Amino acid sequence: MSAAEPTLTGAPESLPGGDRVPLSRRLSSRLLRSELRLIAGRRRNQMGLLVLAAVPVLIAVAVRISSPREGRGPDFLSSITSNGLFVPLAALSVELGLFLPLAIAMLAGDAVAGEANLGTLRYLLTVPVGRTRLLVTKYLSLMIGAVWGVAVVVLAGTIAGIALFGTGPMLTLSGTEISFGSAVWRVVLVSLYIAAGLAALAAVGLFISTLTEQPLAATVALMIFTILSWIADSVPQISWLHPWLLVDQWMAFGDLLRDPPFWDNIAQGLRVDLAYAVLFGLLAWARFAGKDITS
Repeated sequence: MSAAEPTLTGAPESLPGGDRVPLSRRLSSRLLRSELRLIAGRRRNQMGLLVLAAVPVLIAVAVRISSPREGRGPDFLSSITSNGLFVPLAALSVELGLFLPLAIAMLAGDAVAGEANLGTLRYLLTVPVGRTRLLVTKYLSLMIGAVWGVAVVVLAGTIAGIALFGTGPMLTLSGTEISFGSAVWRVVLVSLYIAAGLAALAAVGLFISTLTEQPLAATVALMIFTILSWIADSVPQISWLHPWLLVDQWMAFGDLLRDPPFWDNIAQGLRVDLAYAVLFGLLAWARFAGKDITS
């Protein structure tokens, strides 16, 4: 730490080892906490979390009260009655197509465009953290938001699934059984993998959010991007494009439920996630760094 780096006035605050806390670091930490409180406090975000949580509960109740139909529905859905942990997996496979990307689109639309629309973006830039640090903070909050969204689905689904269908060994997609503890760990890996994909989508949304001052326009644009990606991924005539699409390996999380897990598609999905996050993060930085802030 440079001795010339500014610190907060008043009594110096100490870190382990006696270092003084730099002003920029304190302000960055406060800014991130403030951003997370803002995300958590918005009524529409709270309603969105309720919708995310309602889907796995609805799936669990619907399967519980209906008669089983063999050969119908996704593998996860038809396996729910054998183990409650299949409820969050089925819910993730359903929500990954629309609800989870929509939640990220709403957060990303508010990140920069929403601040500009409310007239608070210029005020934020008066805090001596710099545009780059502000943009990084915004993206960190979006990444945490992605984890929140997935966690809500998984927790609600797990509670509903265990309550209605109980626990026990899980039948993997390879036809073998694993213990309940191992199954929980697999669900955690699935959650982290899906959160990584949504975090990459958030980078695309952050870039779009720097292009406009209308949060709704940014939200709609990111949803159009997601929907077009799903459509392109389902067209066999352009299969050469599929490996480059962000959504191409999103559903590969099922490979984590094989025995042993099949890592090739998972690794490919994570590489694409990283590439999108870096590319669109740099585009967002290039746009935001030179943007004329008028509101």
